[in-house]
Amino acid sequence: MTDFLVKAPTLDANWRAVVLFGRNVASYKFALAKTLLELADRSSDGVLIEDLAPPYARHLCEHLRQVDKQATSPSSKFLDACRAFNRGDLAEDKLIETTIRLGFNNVLDAFHVVGTGAIPVAFFKDERKSQRGGGAIRLTDELRRLTATIHREDLAAEAEARWRLVETAWSLDLPRAGVAVQADPAQNMLYVERVRRVNLTGVRAALNGYQRGRCFYCRSEMTLDTAEVDHFFPWILKARGKMPDADGIWNLVLACRCCNRGEQGKFAAVPAPALVERLRERNNWLVDSHHPLRETIILQTGVDAEARTSFLQAR
Repeated sequence: MTDFLVKAPTLDANWRAVVLFGRNVASYKFALAKTLLELADRSSDGVLIEDLAPPYARHLCEHLRQVDKQATSPSSKFLDACRAFNRGDLAEDKLIETTIRLGFNNVLDAFHVVGTGAIPVAFFKDERKSQRGGGAIRLTDELRRLTATIHREDLAAEAEARWRLVETAWSLDLPRAGVAVQADPAQNMLYVERVRRVNLTGVRAALNGYQRGRCFYCRSEMTLDTAEVDHFFPWILKARGKMPDADGIWNLVLACRCCNRGEQGKFAAVPAPALVERLRERNNWLVDSHHPLRETIILQTGVDAEARTSFLQAR
């Protein structure tokens, strides 16, 4: 299990642990995460499943239009209903009925589970079986406090980015297909190269959660709008032919403008050992979050933690 939460058991770290490190057998968790963020401003804490179903189904239908494979299981009656709706073969009210009946069978129970147990913070309470709930979930104060921070919009973008990476891994049968995720820092884009280049998601949105929305160097809070993609080992090394893999995901971090380009910024300075250790830790978290970033970092830096440490020390 990752030490991501142990290092900083904050409210947003608990949420990000669910999105980044929770078990992925279907994309329902991402749809529920985006739905919860949308509903956090409701005046009532209680949310009927009938109210939860429309935005939840909408997110899944939107992704099915882009990538058909949204689960590791070979079949799903619920996803088939979403596909039928997308084709125009199923009315919206029938889709919502199916979502209420089949769409939440496992995701509500498993949402807070990371590794072998639940995270210590609950962003909703499942009251479907209680007389009080009447078929509802109850949003918690923790969810409301989470969405009252400057990171609210970023959390939705991070969930979307993680969803795009996971569904692409399933669709392209990664890592068995032998294709790694590549980075284009200039275009702020992660992509894979098959017959053609397939753009996946933004570098900033994909990496921000692993840094908990903070500058890699000074740890000040940032938003995706202000974060800058930085080459930890300076890009000039690639330009000089000394580090051809400098654009690898392993070498990309997010920094505030001051640290990246300010008067006291890092520029082309040799990174301090403590920062190299911080990069090693971040890269191990990418591995802990599983495909496709796991396979990408392993291909770029080594098969185990010791090899990845040696890789960075040799830069």
